[in-house]
Amino acid sequence: MIAGNQGVAMTATAEIVDLETLVGEIPDGALIAVPPDYTGVPMAATFALIRRGTRALRLYCVPYSTLQADVLIGAGRVASIEAAAVTLGEIGLAPRFTAAVEAGTLTMRDSTCPALHAALQASEKGVPFLPLRGLLGSDILAHRPDWSVIDSPFGTDDPIVLLPAVAPDVALLHAPMADRDGNVWIGRRREMATMVHAARRTLFTVETIFDGSFYDTEAMAAGAVPALYVDAVAVAPRGAWPLGLAEHYDQDTAVLRRYAELARTEQGFVRALEECFGITLGVAA
Repeated sequence: MIAGNQGVAMTATAEIVDLETLVGEIPDGALIAVPPDYTGVPMAATFALIRRGTRALRLYCVPYSTLQADVLIGAGRVASIEAAAVTLGEIGLAPRFTAAVEAGTLTMRDSTCPALHAALQASEKGVPFLPLRGLLGSDILAHRPDWSVIDSPFGTDDPIVLLPAVAPDVALLHAPMADRDGNVWIGRRREMATMVHAARRTLFTVETIFDGSFYDTEAMAAGAVPALYVDAVAVAPRGAWPLGLAEHYDQDTAVLRRYAELARTEQGFVRALEECFGITLGVAA
């Protein structure tokens, strides 16, 4: 159990801690499950990781990433990434991810959205692998020796792909709120629940603390993750900024465009971190 200086124990498995204490629980080399920008991306925690200097992280994107992966890669904090895509969406390419892949300084493991989810679901269910058919006939299989193709045991000439279970060291997420019992409200974002169930540890940032229990009403309980699965929570208002949080605030498109413009070079990336996010690296990553 974490003991933050300002932490208040909620249960045997969850505490409210400050942001620095939260990210301090992520060691160098950790396999981290990170969400897409339509979920709840913990950008405040991401910036804290960069400031802390945590390195050699292995990102497991569920199923893709945008700014979060790009700034971590640009800051030299990522050793490998598994994703269906890394992009800034309508704004364009993710500049530091693209540069790292082209330079061969980043290990990229190509996957697909269903495959990334299925490997987590295997861990969630406590089974060593999960079958998936849609990968058959794709070029991705040739570059994934960790995946196996077998004939279905229930038919002949019926191939199926087996994906080994993935259990991330940490699921790092942002949500609208937690209650004082350590339960976290994720609403309709059920991919978060899968990440939490599959990961060995779960760290949440939240917009606010709800003064009560989500399990007092059916309506709130349906969208909550029990404290049993949560190791720590840190309050980070607007913690997804400059990305958005559904039904709370929109992404800051002007900041994202400025970042994309500056981060095309290593020197520009260092300037982008400082100008856009107030982070000083000191030297180009």
